[in-house]
Amino acid sequence: MASVVEYKGLRAGYHCGYCDSKEGKASCGMWAHSMTVQDYQDLIDRGWRRSGKYVYKPVMNQTCCPQYTIRCRPLQFQPSKSHKKVLKKMLKFLAKGEVPKGSCEDEPMDSTMDDAVAGDFALINKLDIQCDLKTLSDDIKESLESEGKNSKKEEPQELLQSQDFVGEKLGSGEPSHSVKVHTVPKPGKGADLSKPPCRKAKEIRKERKRLKLMQQNPAGELEGFQAQGHPPSLFPPKAKSNQPKSLEDLIFESLPENASHKLEVRLVPVSFEDPEFKSSFSQSFSLYVKYQVAIHQDPPDECGKTEFTRFLCSSPLEAETPPNGPDCGYGSFHQQYWLDGKIIAVGVIDILPNCVSSVYLYYDPDYSFLSLGVYSALREIAFTRQLHEKTSQLSYYYMGFYIHSCPKMKYKGQYRPSDLLCPETYVWVPIEQCLPSLENSKYCRFNQDPEAVDEDRSTEPDRLQVFHKRAIMPYGVYKKQQKDPSEEAAVLQYASLVGQKCSERMLLFRN
Repeated sequence: MASVVEYKGLRAGYHCGYCDSKEGKASCGMWAHSMTVQDYQDLIDRGWRRSGKYVYKPVMNQTCCPQYTIRCRPLQFQPSKSHKKVLKKMLKFLAKGEVPKGSCEDEPMDSTMDDAVAGDFALINKLDIQCDLKTLSDDIKESLESEGKNSKKEEPQELLQSQDFVGEKLGSGEPSHSVKVHTVPKPGKGADLSKPPCRKAKEIRKERKRLKLMQQNPAGELEGFQAQGHPPSLFPPKAKSNQPKSLEDLIFESLPENASHKLEVRLVPVSFEDPEFKSSFSQSFSLYVKYQVAIHQDPPDECGKTEFTRFLCSSPLEAETPPNGPDCGYGSFHQQYWLDGKIIAVGVIDILPNCVSSVYLYYDPDYSFLSLGVYSALREIAFTRQLHEKTSQLSYYYMGFYIHSCPKMKYKGQYRPSDLLCPETYVWVPIEQCLPSLENSKYCRFNQDPEAVDEDRSTEPDRLQVFHKRAIMPYGVYKKQQKDPSEEAAVLQYASLVGQKCSERMLLFRN
């Protein structure tokens, strides 16, 4: 099904939340009834971002605090010293129950959630913006069928199988019910792939003895043990000191059998039709309320189920499971962090053709000492690398907006290497090249080529697709029926913001 949007135009002068400027924020927005993952990928590559089903784009040269889209390059990412401290802190807590003493002031901002999204959604709730698309679903489907534009979705074979699917857990290497991969066999019908392979007791005893000998005498005793005929494979060569541990090495370091805590990360599709999402909704909502009240000082009456659902459980993205895509498919997900059977954090993410896009994070304030904002960002970077192994074009991690003029939002620049999106030509520029310009001016064009232009700028607005009176037509036909000059200005503004490709694919609803 095609993307269907209702453009709402410019909203300016509302409170920023990052500064005390009288200018206020300025952004253009639209309601998305439905949206394909490719269209949203192209939109965020033009500076758009979603908050629930509301998709908005800051007007960069007008807003008080310009918000630049930032992406990290996970394939080249190496954790910094402070990142390693956070990962080691988590491992110590899981292994021994150690709680760090004192505050974590030397760590980057605790939450990677985007305050800009929260602020804009608060505005959306207060403004009298009605989405006229709610009652149009049948009309849209009917029109698409009449135009021959809708294609019947084929059910992937794996989705026709049992709903008791499992996926590789992102935490300790153990499985969890998360990603659609394979079904659990019936008793007596072969190995249960949802469980780790069995190890013989003899092998476990040998491993323990080896570790004990290494602690007592790393050289002599070890040689004697190996000389007794034990296989040399038990003694892997020591890693060279000049080879730093990878992100995965730090995250998935094995825990002792008697570990104090168990952390499990589950990837759950954002859909009330998904049994796991539905069963965990109440606990997830309670965590959200606790987070908003404690961390953002939101009044409890503004943290109802309606707001939670509209903000973090409603997504315009149509789930897709193409054969060449990741096993979990594309769409919107909640990445739930379960500690000893209880949810302590939820990362809201979109999995798109080229990236994992971080939408929001909320966590239990009682576990702030674990720096869950940083930890979840590192897990999402590792998750992107994991998805890239099967889907090669999926190789970026989008962190929302970078606001250089706001100190508490500059932490996103610490995940290197990363790029900022040029607000005029929509090309990606390494952040190191952008920072000198940002020190001199809040608003900057990062592309240094003065001749460069937006390659996907709207050049043929008449080809833009309009959905009007239950019919789909090119804008060239639609405008002949209109007499209001402001209508043309609104449509052309929309076309310039979404670009030529999206304007021809997406349906712009006009009433």
